[in-house]
Order: sequence, then C-alpha cells, then structure tokens
Amino acid sequence: MPGKDAGEAADRAADHTAETATADFHALAGLAWYAQRKPVFTGGNRVRLLQGGRDLFPALTERIDAAQDSVWLALYIVSPLGQSGGVLQALMRAARRGVQVHLVVDGLGSREAPEALWKDMAAAGVQLAVYRPVKGWSAIFDAGQWRRMHLKLCVVDGAHAFIGGINLIDDHYDLHHGWSDQPRLDYALQAQGPVVTPVLHTVKAVWTRAQFGRDWRDDLTQWAQDPNRLKRLQELLRQARLRLSPQEQSDIAQAVNLSLPMRSAFVMRDNLRQRRTIEQASLQAILQARQRIDIVTPYFYPHRAIRLALRSAASRGVEVRLLLQGKLDYRIAGLAAQVLYHELQWHGVRIFEYQPAFLHAKVLCVDDEWATVGSSNLDPLSLVLNLEGNLIVKDRGFVRTLSASLNEDFALSREVPPPPNGHRPGWWARVRRGFVAWVAKTYLRLAGVTGRY
Repeated sequence: MPGKDAGEAADRAADHTAETATADFHALAGLAWYAQRKPVFTGGNRVRLLQGGRDLFPALTERIDAAQDSVWLALYIVSPLGQSGGVLQALMRAARRGVQVHLVVDGLGSREAPEALWKDMAAAGVQLAVYRPVKGWSAIFDAGQWRRMHLKLCVVDGAHAFIGGINLIDDHYDLHHGWSDQPRLDYALQAQGPVVTPVLHTVKAVWTRAQFGRDWRDDLTQWAQDPNRLKRLQELLRQARLRLSPQEQSDIAQAVNLSLPMRSAFVMRDNLRQRRTIEQASLQAILQARQRIDIVTPYFYPHRAIRLALRSAASRGVEVRLLLQGKLDYRIAGLAAQVLYHELQWHGVRIFEYQPAFLHAKVLCVDDEWATVGSSNLDPLSLVLNLEGNLIVKDRGFVRTLSASLNEDFALSREVPPPPNGHRPGWWARVRRGFVAWVAKTYLRLAGVTGRY
C-alpha cells in the first residue's frame, strides 16, 4: 500500500537520522577541542536565531536561572551597565545556589569593567579567569598581547550553547561612544545537540589556559608539596587535553534530541591547529555559491583569496551583497573597508552601509543552504590573530529565517553607488589603499605574523 510504504520510508529516514546523530555525537564527544582542522558537522541539533541583546540576554538569564550543574562562559567585553547587568546577576545567583560557574574574560576587552564587579562575582562563588591581563604600556612590546580572546560563548549544563558576536554589554551602550538611542545591530545563536560539545571544549580550554597563564607557578608549588601529586598531575593533564569525562559525555548524550535533523559545525580560529579553519570554511562556501552571498561585518579587510572569490562569484552571476558600517566606531577600520570598494564594485559586488546605528554583526549567508554566525570579522585581527568562534548551520529553514532578517537590515541601509563605467581609481585612492596595506602589514609584523596577508 502506498501510504504504508511512505510511512515505512519515513520511519527508516527517522531511524537513519537518529543513528547518524548518535554516531556523530560519539565520534565528537571524546575528541580534544583542538583536534579538528576542518568543520565537523553533526546532526540532531536545534539552532535558534537571536538578534541583539534584546533576544540574547533574556534567553541567557532564563537558561542560567534554570542551570543545575555548570555554566561556562568566554567573553571579550563584560559591562554591568543596562540590560547586560541582569545576566551577571543571574550568574551570581547560580553560583550562590551551588552551580559551578566559570567565566573567562579578555584582559583588554574587559579592562574597563569596575573592580567592584569582579569582587562581587568572586564573593558569590563565580570562578573568574582573565585571558592575558594587560599590565602597563610595556605590554605593547609583547607580541602575545596583540592576540586577544575575542570569543562570545556560553554553555549551560553541557546541553545549551550560545554562540555569536554579541558581547555582554547593553545594545545601546558603547565603551568609546557612550549611550545611543538606537540599538547596535548584532546576532547570536542558541544551540542544542551534539554541536554543544566542541563549544564546551573550547570554553574549558580557554578558561584553563587563562588560569594556568596567571598562576601556573602557584600550581606547580602546590603540586610539589602535595603527597597526592601524581594523581593531581594526571588530572591537570586530563584538563590540558580537554576531553570530557565519561559522566560529562553521558549527561550531554541524554540531552541530545535525535529527532532533529539540523546539521551544524562549531569552528574556531586559534594559534594552534585551527589557524585558518574559519577563513577556509568561509572561502569554500563562497566558491561554491550558485545564487547569492550576503556578508554582514563591521570590519572588512579580508585575505586576497576571499576578495578574489567574491569577485569571481559576482562575475559569474551570483548576487553578492556586503553590509558594512555606515556609522563608524573606528575610522581606520572604516577606511580599510572603503579602499576595497572600487575593486569589488568593478566586478559587480553590491556594497551597503548600515545607517540606524553601529553595526557589530558577523554573518555570512550563502544560497539557501549554508550560513555562519559568530565572533569572527573578515579582517586581519579575526582571521590571523584572535581566538574566534563561529557556528556553521546547514539547514534550509534556518537559512531562510536568517536571510529574511538580513533583508530587513539591508532595507535600512544605504547602497554605495558604484563608480562610473571605465572610471579607474585616482592617485589619492591609490595612496589611501597603500597606506591601509602598510598599516595592516606593520600591525601583523608587530604581532609576530609572518608571510603575506
């Protein structure tokens, strides 16, 4: 009977999805977070789009208030002012009721947070680590200080992850420009399923790295004096590998909804094995585009390979749109993007500048099948220096939802008119581009990066 056959086919498809998701989870759960150079896609995920702190902060607060075991966070900027303060209060409430709360912040990005905040959080039981604290002007001569932890990640109870470009700072507040009437444009994702595992690995690894970098001498002294030092050394080695314990793996496996087909991959940029993972994944998606490419980023000065790929896509008929800052927070960043306008528009790339407020979102959307949201800009700092984290989603329903939201953002933007046909850059445009190239090259050299960008 046709109906029976269709039902059996659906059952087999569901069983196959569940088996695939189970295999994906078990293949991923035991791996160290830094083990994979390429995206590892898993099924059985649910991903929800969040726009700005107006969506993210209530979702974070709700999930943290429901936490029973652990909360792990890695954040570039932390500010207690405005709406973001509610999330910090939720973290302290969780720590007071016995939840293990670990927070790692970047020493540069969060340097302006009041000292009283850190004291209050420590008193509540939040375990804080600072990634590469900045101490005095001498830090500029340390190449390692130029490489920052730019992540915006949170994992609750090993089962719920938040990934994106949104710092823990009110949408209407900017550290350099103060308060504004219009909210900053930004995006994040809330995820459940096997893809949470590498996010958890990452936050644990960065927290451990920051903690050891701050007080490794004390750890070594305590270890030498500890009669159980061998057992403790084994535990430190286990943490350094960042493998999940059997209990942690069991907890996450129970939280996986195997009926969800959404395929996702968490990708990172670090200075170990994943130096080019985000860049290469983005480049591959651009090269395979057939219909359209939408890029939203505040800082745009990508590697030449990405610029060539965008030009090639536009030349073969793909609709390529860039949404960049119209209201600049850093003038040098705006200039860096503007010197590339002519080159890209010459080949058919359309460029828009967001008008209502500051733009901070980092989104790449390709056709109706592939999208990534995260912390990585398309500039030298994100692509070759900072620690960054993105989530890639392969799901038509999700990508269409994201595309609809992006279309609203483009509608609020001004399209930069292309130069007249046959018009080539004048001497002043060439000087500006040469200056930006020199600044970028010098910055990377001071940060210890060799080779061409």
